[in-house]
Amino acid sequence: MSVTPEKVMTRLVQAVEDKKAMDVVTLDLRGISLIADYFVICHGNSDTQVQAIATEAKKLADELGIPVKGLEGFDNARWVLIDLGDVILHVFHRDEREYYNIERLWSDAKVVERV
Repeated sequence: MSVTPEKVMTRLVQAVEDKKAMDVVTLDLRGISLIADYFVICHGNSDTQVQAIATEAKKLADELGIPVKGLEGFDNARWVLIDLGDVILHVFHRDEREYYNIERLWSDAKVVERV
């Protein structure tokens, strides 16, 4: 059974929030980018928290049976990128999130409102 990008995105947001990720924002990139349908962006306040959030995302991918196509930055825990295909997770350390301001870079994208 195929898992929709929307379901992956929704479950991913739940998973990172379970690990107390801060300021979780989801950007809808459909029609804007060919690299992914959604970016989920969040941050942690310590290296340990950043790694815990990323580990939880990897566990979710295993649970849903979707491959992790790419994983960058885990050891440094300053900006971890996890490519789940149609959904890409960016887990920043707080300082790096402010510096890179990825939401501004993708300001054409619609922010997905959570209900």
